[in-house]
Amino acid sequence: MRRRFHPLSLVPAIASLLIASLAGCTADLGSTASKVLTASLSASTIIVAQDGTPATLGVNVSGISGSATVSVSGLPAGVTSQFTPVNGGPSGTLTFIGGAAVPPGSSAASVTVTTSSQAQSLGFTVISGIVAKVGTAADTSLGTSGYLNQFMSTSFQIAGFTGDYFGSGATKTARQTTLNSLAPQHIRLQAIGTGVPMTANTGTAADWDFTILDRTVQPVLESADRSPEFQIAVAPTWMLDANGNLDTIHHLNDFATYAANLVRYYNKGGFTWGGHTFASASSQPIKWWGIFNEPNLKGLTPQQYVTLYNTVVPAMLAVDTTIKFSALELSDYGLGTGQAGDPERYLPIFLAPASSGGISAQIDSISTHLYSSCNQLDTDNALFSSVSQFVANIQYFSQQLAKRADLAQVPIWVTENNVNADYQDSNGKSNCNPGQTYVVDTRGSSPFFAAWRPYVFSQLGKAGNHALYQWMHSSSAQYGEVDLSGTPYLSYWVDRALQNAYPVSASGVGTQILKTTVNDPTSSVEVLATKNASGVVTVMIVDRAVHAAADNNGTGDPRLVVVDLTSFSSFKSASGLIIDASTNLTTGPTAVATTVSDRIPVMLSGYGVAFLTLTP
Repeated sequence: MRRRFHPLSLVPAIASLLIASLAGCTADLGSTASKVLTASLSASTIIVAQDGTPATLGVNVSGISGSATVSVSGLPAGVTSQFTPVNGGPSGTLTFIGGAAVPPGSSAASVTVTTSSQAQSLGFTVISGIVAKVGTAADTSLGTSGYLNQFMSTSFQIAGFTGDYFGSGATKTARQTTLNSLAPQHIRLQAIGTGVPMTANTGTAADWDFTILDRTVQPVLESADRSPEFQIAVAPTWMLDANGNLDTIHHLNDFATYAANLVRYYNKGGFTWGGHTFASASSQPIKWWGIFNEPNLKGLTPQQYVTLYNTVVPAMLAVDTTIKFSALELSDYGLGTGQAGDPERYLPIFLAPASSGGISAQIDSISTHLYSSCNQLDTDNALFSSVSQFVANIQYFSQQLAKRADLAQVPIWVTENNVNADYQDSNGKSNCNPGQTYVVDTRGSSPFFAAWRPYVFSQLGKAGNHALYQWMHSSSAQYGEVDLSGTPYLSYWVDRALQNAYPVSASGVGTQILKTTVNDPTSSVEVLATKNASGVVTVMIVDRAVHAAADNNGTGDPRLVVVDLTSFSSFKSASGLIIDASTNLTTGPTAVATTVSDRIPVMLSGYGVAFLTLTP
């Protein structure tokens, strides 16, 4: 049975913008006469869809005995109207038709009813609605043969300056609960500085100290999927050369021994050094290990990294044959430019055939880091534009992996992702822009993020990426999901909603990506539609419409998207959830039930994301 067109009211603010087509709206501006012209409209707002579907507006005219003329003004360019009298008039119906060329947005229009002696004008709002038609078939050209197998996760950087975030007692429990609610897989643990547990090589027990490291590692081992990724990010200081880089000539085997001892510590009951046994307090082993952080920025040539990887991984496997490895962890930027971050400088050498000097050791995922900017002065437009470069890089990784049959199925992980990679140097200046004062880029947690991260998630997932990690969990408003006291930023609720909407099983299987056609001449929205094994369809709508070209952390422009579900037979229920500037940071967004219909309009008032869930 065909259902009526019904607008989706996700939050009270949206309900005020979208009024059902039968809701009354009256006004009386007529002149005083023996017979006073009275006119009213059946709605104060109409939605003109860009796919040409007609929209109607009732015009009720009374108080006159003769005929009346009905005219319309203020319509957006490309929208036409036609008045059809009912039973000979003067009342009737206005029919509006738009098209793909009509720019999205809202316009103030008016209807004027005129007789020989009187006239009355009534205002109404025309919203040009982008149409997203969701099909029932999988789009096998996207994701992994039509599946969105991308999980969400988060990261901890561990050093003396990061402090004891988890603490103990009730504080620890509360912060683990907050972390668990994200449902992250393989939480990334990166030890640097004083977080590195080996401080010297004297042969005494004083060479090792796991205190700072385990303040974070032990609570994480108890949290979420209990399967974090420990990234051996840097070498102990005594293995470094004069430039602060790993001295692979003299200390490559030392680094391999160090890595093997970390596996012993966490997975095999410990190791003995200087007459003292060092062992993890937890019986939970660490299965995933990352080998070095951003070697392209740490003084390692591609061939040196291949040699390091081929040396370290076998040493670790000799301790525990069950562990898995994340390789490369590249600082990824400038594809095709020949810059230090260009993956074209690293991947062809790293992924060359083993017989030709390429990787020969076990590899279970290949990882990279993607940031939209390293300058707080970059505009919102620039940050959104960078996402297409992210996609190009993931596609390049896939192409290179495919050249080796033994590695063609290795998943790609983005283990660091955020809007801005810059940070403050010791003088309070920008690390990326010498001389420029560093300013926290709050787009990492503002409503801008509520559009940017879902857009990144959708684009990378469609490109076949398998993991998207937030950098990082507890940090400033530029980087964090929560602040150092555990209070959520908006970014926390965004990441939580993405994981909840698109879960991936432990075996790596996610949801089916559905074919979707979007009429959006401005390319200002992103739509992702999926179906899970139970038949539940989830449609994500992202409003990334920039208000002005110079905006930096702007508000965005409103967008209305009509989700066309006419390809489906029926759904029993529907609900919607919006994350935007109005989201309560303490309680997070709340899903709101909506009436099931063939065409459900979803309104976003600026930068933000909406999730429409349809249950069969």
